Amino acid sequence: MLASVGSIGDAYDNALAESFVDSFKTELIRYRVWRSRSQLEVAVVEYVGWYNAARLHESLGDIPPLEYEQQHARREATTLVGATV
Repeated sequence: MLASVGSIGDAYDNALAESFVDSFKTELIRYRVWRSRSQLEVAVVEYVGWYNAARLHESLGDIPPLEYEQQHARREATTLVGATV
């Protein structure tokens, strides 16, 4: 096994997770006051659902990740059908 690019405890080990956590804090948590823990829990679930499925993602051509995944699955299915003919 090879060692990670970063050293222990820095963001190079988990840059993707660090990016998500930064976005999460900036877009959802900062400057808000939550009335209850359950209100925060619902907001977190909604945010994660939006982040994974509906947000526009620049590196995917400004389409949501879910739509990109669906397009990819259709391309793969078309390629497999064409390969078996």
